Amino acid sequence: MPSKKSAATQAHLLTAGLAFGESPRWHDGQLWLCNWGTGEIIAGDADGNREIVLTVPAVLPYSIDWLPDGRLLVISGREGLLLRQEADGTLVTHADLRDLSKSPWNEIVVDGRGNIYVNGGGPTPAPGEHFGPGTIVLITPDGAVRQVAENIAFANGMAVTPDNKTLIVAESHANRLTAFDIAADGSLANRRVWADLDGYPDGICLDAEGAIWYADVPNKHCVRVLEGGEVLQTVAVDRGCFACMLGGADRKTLFILAAEWRGFEHMVSDARTGQVLSVEAPAPGVGWPG
Repeated sequence: MPSKKSAATQAHLLTAGLAFGESPRWHDGQLWLCNWGTGEIIAGDADGNREIVLTVPAVLPYSIDWLPDGRLLVISGREGLLLRQEADGTLVTHADLRDLSKSPWNEIVVDGRGNIYVNGGGPTPAPGEHFGPGTIVLITPDGAVRQVAENIAFANGMAVTPDNKTLIVAESHANRLTAFDIAADGSLANRRVWADLDGYPDGICLDAEGAIWYADVPNKHCVRVLEGGEVLQTVAVDRGCFACMLGGADRKTLFILAAEWRGFEHMVSDARTGQVLSVEAPAPGVGWPG
């Protein structure tokens, strides 16, 4: 069971007025995020200054990462398309996932070898349910697409360790972080529980001491946890925490994306309760996404 001993830390408000911030990334010295409900992709500095760099033809979910050559990838979740931004700014289809599932796709991470992992999809939800069991698919550098994991209990944030050997995924509805070994061909094997949690992990990121930060919407906090479940630190805020990312000049600033949660049926609305908060972290971010 997770330890009850953890240090509480106060976060500082950087940005307000967002809808739902998701998929934060620290890239080229800037914090990037997806402003769900608007189609906006936003980039800004560690002081909270921001600009809209791209508007995509998706409302939610959509998530971002980059190919090794620097081209931006956007998973357009409900359309089942992985989009790629070309040098002239146009968006083209990088991979078509519609044959694998008609359910929405959610998160993306590109590892250090250029393998792209996208989660979500899966079977059609049961009557009255918002989501069915999720999957993870792999798009290799040569463009091949295949499913590499299934039966993920609401697949959310993913992270890949710096050695490219382990992928960790948040299973929000199972209250756990789950790890897979990554084979030479990008396949996933040796599925295991990385940590059972007293909460609902959403977005995650990995630090240099082997700990994972996870965001938790219902419990309105971000938690730093070790493999096995020991809780090291908790950052509580006044609204749901959707995602987090380590960034800043030394990668030791934890950026938290938070918003008031009113249920799935109210995710697209005129409410602008989304915030970016920050807190200094004890160890720098490593691995992917970065």
